[in-house]
Amino acid sequence: MAEPTHGLPIVLLGLGGIAQAYLQALQRVPALRLVAVVEPRPTAQAMAPAGVPVFADVDALLATQLPLAAALVLTPPATHEALTTNLLRHGLHVLCEKPLAPDVAAAERMLAAAAGADRRLMMGSKFRYTPDVARARELLDQGLCGDVVMYENVFCSHVDMTQRWNAQPAISGGGVLIDNGCHSVDLARFLLGPIAKVQAQFGPRVQPLAVEDTARILFTSARGALGSIDLSWSVHKETDAYVRIHGTAGVIEIGWRTSRCKQVGGTWQQFGNGYDKVAAFAAQLQDFADGIGSGKRPVIGDADALASVVVVDCAYRAAREQRWIEVPAEPGR
Repeated sequence: MAEPTHGLPIVLLGLGGIAQAYLQALQRVPALRLVAVVEPRPTAQAMAPAGVPVFADVDALLATQLPLAAALVLTPPATHEALTTNLLRHGLHVLCEKPLAPDVAAAERMLAAAAGADRRLMMGSKFRYTPDVARARELLDQGLCGDVVMYENVFCSHVDMTQRWNAQPAISGGGVLIDNGCHSVDLARFLLGPIAKVQAQFGPRVQPLAVEDTARILFTSARGALGSIDLSWSVHKETDAYVRIHGTAGVIEIGWRTSRCKQVGGTWQQFGNGYDKVAAFAAQLQDFADGIGSGKRPVIGDADALASVVVVDCAYRAAREQRWIEVPAEPGR
């Protein structure tokens, strides 16, 4: 049977753990067609889909002059800038997994390279593409909670990180704060708007790692809401809802299995069916493809990608200096 020729030809870089979910998601997005994989590790190359050529590096891929429109960068953060700028320079649009970069300067250079090449660089941040999160934003915009007073986010579960690159600071840029905290920051900004100031603390190190395995971020939004974010690879905080938003008129809970809301004096109403990782990745890939094909504004824009890196950087500084840190104001704030 002949291979399908429809869809924008895309190359996937990195066959680590997250790649398997992306490969499943790509099967749901006809607008994108996987035509190549870049993976330097011989042991991982076998995980590539049957019939898709695998290259050891980007130079080997580009030497083939294979027609390509876009790239999906799923490699560790320390590699993002070099890979992404090279791909952009060769005319490819790029979807780069979070965190966009391990530091602010690298993120700024990456976005500048995309602008200079007139190509799209989009940060991957799956929770933005969860229907429950999108619906929660709509409910907030409709005034269900009134004025938001308190915001809570929990991403805490037992994960053995002793053999994973995520816990190697030279590769990852930090520990659980940058690894999961970039998701948390993007979620908070999407639901509440810009973050004005942050404070952060690290918990006792449970695993024998060179980075923090538990962290707490406190923040104040530009609109005055108080926020807390709990992150851990070593403590399982059992909760059905990973986000709770408390306001003067009601409360919203975004959960792993179901999401619900309640106005003051009312009863709980379900508005969502929980979290589906592959579906979120598929929606993210579709948004990326739509932006390439039609110029449609992406759900996650340049300002969102940069702000995610900036706020995490401010949180690390707050932890080091043990004080509140003002987050640089975003344009228009």
